[in-house]
Amino acid sequence: MHLFRQTGWAFWWLALLVLVMDQLSKQWVHHSMALYDSIQLLPFFNLTYVRNPGAAFSFLSDAGGWQRWFFTVVALAITTVLSVWLARLGPKASKLSIGLSLIIGGALGNLIDRLWHGYVIDFFHLYYQNWHYPAFNIADSAIVVGAALLIWDSFSQREHSHEHSK
Repeated sequence: MHLFRQTGWAFWWLALLVLVMDQLSKQWVHHSMALYDSIQLLPFFNLTYVRNPGAAFSFLSDAGGWQRWFFTVVALAITTVLSVWLARLGPKASKLSIGLSLIIGGALGNLIDRLWHGYVIDFFHLYYQNWHYPAFNIADSAIVVGAALLIWDSFSQREHSHEHSK
């Protein structure tokens, strides 16, 4: 157990939390709303039930079905690589560990949707007047925040290594 706390795996709980929150929210939307129903929460934010058979921003959503299995394989490969990376991190790499855990949880959340439904359930809908951002979900949000943390970590590591080289 001591080894577990000294690696990035100590952050696996975060991936699990993202996965559970994502799946619970999607199940609530799926069972409580009809497809394309929309509930206004703020003047710029709705809960709108949509289904996305593609990837981010509905990329390849009209590709005919093969994309379901393509994105499933991609999600499995990314989750595997990131899990191995996470397991190899030391206790001081918390920013990187959190970022990887968020991405893993989000990737697994959307993977479950693809396997179970054949599409990803999206429902967060941001807009302003006639401008609409593509609907997204908790998994997508976790992936974006996780990727931002990875980028931030890469720049802070570069700055940290420059400080030591002086």
